[in-house]
Amino acid sequence: MPTNCTTLSYAETGAFSSLLTDYIVRNPALAPFYHRFPSLENFAAQIEEKKAVYTPEARKRLVAALRDQYGMAPEPEPAIENNILLLGEPTTFTVTTGHQLNLLTGPLYFIYKIASAIKLSRDLKAKYPQYDFVPVYWMATEDHDFAEINHLSLFGKTYAWDAANTGGPVGRLPLDGLAEQLLSQLPPEVPTAFHKAYTESKTLAEATRKLADALFGEFGLVTLDADRPALKQALVPLLEKELSGQVSNAAVQATNARLTAAGYKPQVYSRPINLFFLTDEGKRERLEPDVSGADCVEVTIRNTAKCHSQAELLALAQAHPEQFSPNVVLRPVYQEMLLPNLAYIGGAAEVAYWLQLKDVFAAFAVPMPMVLPRNSAEYISRANAGKLKKLGLTTHEIFRPLPELKKQVGAALGQEEISLKEQQQALAAAFQQVQDVAQRLDPTLVKTVAAEAQKAAASLAGLEKRLSKAAETKHETAYTQLATLKEKLFPGGGLQERSENVLSILINNPGFIQDLLDAFEPLALEFTVLEEE
Repeated sequence: MPTNCTTLSYAETGAFSSLLTDYIVRNPALAPFYHRFPSLENFAAQIEEKKAVYTPEARKRLVAALRDQYGMAPEPEPAIENNILLLGEPTTFTVTTGHQLNLLTGPLYFIYKIASAIKLSRDLKAKYPQYDFVPVYWMATEDHDFAEINHLSLFGKTYAWDAANTGGPVGRLPLDGLAEQLLSQLPPEVPTAFHKAYTESKTLAEATRKLADALFGEFGLVTLDADRPALKQALVPLLEKELSGQVSNAAVQATNARLTAAGYKPQVYSRPINLFFLTDEGKRERLEPDVSGADCVEVTIRNTAKCHSQAELLALAQAHPEQFSPNVVLRPVYQEMLLPNLAYIGGAAEVAYWLQLKDVFAAFAVPMPMVLPRNSAEYISRANAGKLKKLGLTTHEIFRPLPELKKQVGAALGQEEISLKEQQQALAAAFQQVQDVAQRLDPTLVKTVAAEAQKAAASLAGLEKRLSKAAETKHETAYTQLATLKEKLFPGGGLQERSENVLSILINNPGFIQDLLDAFEPLALEFTVLEEE
């Protein structure tokens, strides 16, 4: 479906944090918190740095794990197969984005993240043709916050899955009850691929990968589940250093102090040990230093908290690193150890917490990738675009607050703006004169005059509201249409991408993902507005 694409700055949307907008304009205050700014020219140095440290053994491990992960695919997408093959070459690098395993992709920004990674990979190939670039979706399979991912919003209705969650990695969850509770309730227009991904999978991780393949496989997206014993072998040096020295927390705390001094609030909380332990029962438990002063680390296994010596944990880390799971602080380091990665693409909150991690990467001697804000977009259907035009508004003006828009629409409709400010000033002046007389003749009456002045001012203010309401009533239909349109385009007052699911667009516009790839310019760092023509 043809679309008209325009852009505006992130600051103009009024929907993003000051940290993100400052980062985009390269505020010098943030320069100490990232390695290289994401520009096309800076990738040359990033490639050389990664090339120097990423070993042939790491490539073999990655490719073997991907072949194992995709081994059961009955009809592998040629573009994915080709990119996995390319990852075995020393001249191939990745552009990575990551996300939770939201049902049926969850909010739109999941789609925008991946589209950004695919488009940037293309842009890099055009700039550096001697290299190859593979877009990667890192599945957050080890995350254990099931409540964040067990529902989605579609056409104003919430669909949810009530699974028996163990508190462990969500990627391992079997899909019991999902077909009956959620898939069978979906509108009949939902494409078959969204059903097949779940009905033909055993776990949530497998289903999410299959859906990502169905949506983005033709563009060569490689999806990675890092909750695999073979990949966790790469974690051993990190586990040894973290368990013996708790180095990540010290690094984050030092960075947080500098961020706070620069006027920014740290996004994530760092723990003394930024690791979880994966129990035999499937739970993901924290590793906590013993508060009693004993030389041990408390681990909850089989619902029993027990102190293990540092030596015991180090031995376990060497023999079975798959039983350990990095938290939000160390997951990025694990990612960069596994992949020949150059850039990480994330949302505003992710950019904020990656800026807490520069010293963590340095502590583990792992190059920090460029941190790139994902593309953000507002999609305006033909019907909604028509409503905007009828109200005399442009696609960019709709980002303004509703009261401002009402004034603009009212002015266009010829509504008189009611203001009794001058009358209030005249009334105050008159009562001041009366108060001066009272002060000369009988000071005890000054308070009485002041009270009457307050009553009169309140009465005049009440009349102003009633007159304004009367003026609005003449154009009430237009204002109702405006409020309804504003809510539709900005659900709950937030950006569409944070709550709407891709199916709300894809059902009517099957070419939506291609529209995004045509429109997005990841390194331009601008907000995109797509309007159906």
